[in-house]
Amino acid sequence: MAIDYRRTGAVGRKEKPVRRPWGATWRARVSGKDRLFFIQRLALLLETAGSLHPSLLALQAQTKNPALAKVIGEMADEVMGGKAFSEALANHPRIFSPTYVSLVGAAERGGYLPRILNQLLVMEEKQAKMQAMLVSALSYPAFLMLFSLGVIIFILVAVFPKFADMFAAIRDHLPVTTLLLMSLSDLIQGYWFVIIVSLGALLFGLFRWYRSASGTRMLDRFKLRAPFIRDIVIQVYLVRFLRVMSLSLNGGVPLLDILTVCRGIIKNHLFDDFIASLETHVTEGKGVAAGFEAESFIPSLASQMIRTGEESGNLAMVMDKVADFYEEEIERKLKAFEKIVEPLMLVVMGLVVGIIVSSLILPIFKLSRAVH
Repeated sequence: MAIDYRRTGAVGRKEKPVRRPWGATWRARVSGKDRLFFIQRLALLLETAGSLHPSLLALQAQTKNPALAKVIGEMADEVMGGKAFSEALANHPRIFSPTYVSLVGAAERGGYLPRILNQLLVMEEKQAKMQAMLVSALSYPAFLMLFSLGVIIFILVAVFPKFADMFAAIRDHLPVTTLLLMSLSDLIQGYWFVIIVSLGALLFGLFRWYRSASGTRMLDRFKLRAPFIRDIVIQVYLVRFLRVMSLSLNGGVPLLDILTVCRGIIKNHLFDDFIASLETHVTEGKGVAAGFEAESFIPSLASQMIRTGEESGNLAMVMDKVADFYEEEIERKLKAFEKIVEPLMLVVMGLVVGIIVSSLILPIFKLSRAVH
C-alpha cells in the first residue's frame, strides 16, 4: 500500500474544540464501556443499510445511560444540521480522541464508515485487554503490601501497648527488634496526628511535584530508563502507538496527519518528542523508519521491521504485526512477573510477621523462665 505523506485540510487542521460548561455531567459519566457500546451498535446499524441520522436517533432511544444519550442526541442534531459526523465527534473531545475524528473523517470521505467503526472497536478491545492484564499483574502484589502494612500497624497500636508494662521489668534483656518495635509503637501512639498530617503534606507535595513540568518529565524519563520496568513500558507505548498508526494508514489518513493526531495519545513527554521527531523525518523526506532508527529507546527489532514495511509498501500491515508481537511479549512477561512476585511477597510477609511475633514471644519466654 502506497503511503500518503500529504496533509489533508479536514484532518490535518486542528480546530478549536467547542467548550462545554465545566460542570457538564456527561464529562465524568461517559466511560470507555459506553463508548464501546456506541461504536458497536452504530457499526451494526450502518451495516444493515441504515443511514447515519436515523441510526443515531435509534441509539439514543436504546441507550440507558442518560449522559451518553444526551451526547448522541447532540450529535444527531449536528448531523441533521448538515455537519459531518467527524465534526460532531470533535465537539466531544473527552469521549472521542483526535484519532477517532481523523479516522471517521477519512472513512466518511471514502464511504467505508462501518468498516472503520468495526476496526476501532477491535483496537479498543485489544487495548482494554492489555490494560486488564497490567491491572491484574499489579493488583495482587499491591493488595498484599497494603494488607501487610495494616497487620503491622494493628500489632503496633493494639497489641504491643498491652505488653509495655510487662516488658519494662526486663527492658535491658529485650531483643533489639522488640526495643525497636516498642519505640515505634510509642511514636505512633504519641504522635499519630502529626504523622497523619505529615504524610498528607508529603503526598500533597509529591502530587504537586508530579503535576509540575519538571516532575512529569523526570517521571517520564524514569519510566523509559529504569531497569526491570523500562522494557514493558516501552512495549506498552509501542503497542498503542503502532495500533493507531496501522489503523489510520489502512483508513487512508495521510501519514503526517496521523503523526499530528498521535501527539498526546501516549502520556509521556519523551515519547511525544519521539513522535515529533518522526514528523520531522517524514517532512524532510527521510521516511518514518529513519525516525525509529534514530531513537535510542526503540527496540532494534521494531526499527528493522518498520524499515522492511516502509520499503515493501506494507507499513500498515507490518505495524499491526509488530504490535501483535509486543502484546504477546507483554503478556508473557506479566505472567512471569506474577509467578515471581506473588511467592516473593508471601515470603516477605511471612518474614515481617515472623519478626514481629518473635519480638513478642521471646520476651514472654524470658519472663516465664524468670518466674520459675
